[in-house]
Amino acid sequence: MSNEQFETERPISRVLVANRGEIAVRVIRACRELGLGTVAVCSEADRDALPARLADVAVVIGPAAPAESYLRGDRIIAVARETDADAVHPGYGFLAENAAFARACGEAGLVFIGPSPDVIAKMGEKTAARAIMEQAGVPVVPGALLPAPDADGSYPAAAVQAVCDGVGYPLMIKAAFGGGGKGMRLVTSPDRVVAACEAAAREARGAFGDGTVYVEKFIDRPRHVEFQVFGDRHGNHVHLCERECSIQRRHQKIIEESPSPALDQALRDRMGAAAVAAAAAVDYEGAGTVEFLLGQDGAFYFLEMNTRLQVEHPVTELVTGADLVRAQIRVAEGRPLPWRQEDIRPRGHAIECRLYAEDPARGFMPSLGRLLVLDEPSGPGVRIDSGVRRGDEVSMHYDPMIAKLSLHGDDRRAAIDRAVAALRRYAVLGVTTNIAYLLAILQHEAFRDGALHTGFLDEHLPDWHD
Repeated sequence: MSNEQFETERPISRVLVANRGEIAVRVIRACRELGLGTVAVCSEADRDALPARLADVAVVIGPAAPAESYLRGDRIIAVARETDADAVHPGYGFLAENAAFARACGEAGLVFIGPSPDVIAKMGEKTAARAIMEQAGVPVVPGALLPAPDADGSYPAAAVQAVCDGVGYPLMIKAAFGGGGKGMRLVTSPDRVVAACEAAAREARGAFGDGTVYVEKFIDRPRHVEFQVFGDRHGNHVHLCERECSIQRRHQKIIEESPSPALDQALRDRMGAAAVAAAAAVDYEGAGTVEFLLGQDGAFYFLEMNTRLQVEHPVTELVTGADLVRAQIRVAEGRPLPWRQEDIRPRGHAIECRLYAEDPARGFMPSLGRLLVLDEPSGPGVRIDSGVRRGDEVSMHYDPMIAKLSLHGDDRRAAIDRAVAALRRYAVLGVTTNIAYLLAILQHEAFRDGALHTGFLDEHLPDWHD
């Protein structure tokens, strides 16, 4: 190890986990394996939850509402200092992609386990990210930023029309900040475009505090394919292959898999190189995801970069054998990446199913209540990431995901069959779940054939009910 490399390292001894649920459990367990101390912050509703019980220290930071607990960056940093934590792992969601929080951690002398605040800010502003990617030679969907609205929130019709006519119809209106389908509208003809812009801006302002929107050409029946990337402060960047994330309901992923059934090795190499170029363009450090839209013609376009660990990271771990959370921590200490690109060789096929407490018969409304029975499947190739136990409450305050069920098999068909068998063995009583819905997807002929696109569920299961 060179003196220069040694000077950039800062060993971590205790990690505060600034999250809840399954991702908090995942991080705590990784820290334990590394011999690191852990601090869990929790709301009053989560004081007896699994993360609080697993951590060395648990501190209640506020009421159940996230705005008064898990989004209180100032309180989280204060707890880190009070408990002698020297690093903060944000998980995903909440403050994970909040540049101000990452900066505040650094100013408080804490290691933020993630990319730099500047990179988070750049990639969080979608139009700035597009410009950076274009300059780096990464393909982007044709699009443009809309003119600013008038003081009353209305858009200058002629200017909007000119921008949208230049992009071409159909087109998507998107929020410049945020995601998850909020502030998004599909426009198929010029006569609806101004009203759609105003509606998207209002929704974006309400969801993200910023109503800036932009337009992109609509790609018909695309796949959503993302690449897991990793970087370190020594200038190394790699990708750990792709994840197919096209099975979405209302723009939210439900089932993810790796590798994608759509990619041959040549296309995988091209997309992987573009993902690495995207990471290198911003000197990315830590775990990140470069998301692409893949057209039916094989053309692919940069969608966005997530500057955090993804919910669906287990499928990457299953096919590559990598421990992404352990690598996050080591990279945050200043160590070089544990892999070279040529070392990363995927094996077999993995599928992840998100198990939600929700009622498909009631429009997928969250199903609240106590988990009276929770009997999880087990066996070869079965992995469950969960933050709940029997007797826990599914609360109105948080995402109703109960667990992530991930399966590994020798090939795609074997992984699907293993997923079906595991879901049939999953027993949950006390709340309604989407298990039957997941089974309907996995057993659909088009899914088993790999004929996927982001509108798959609307096309094949539009009015599904058990």
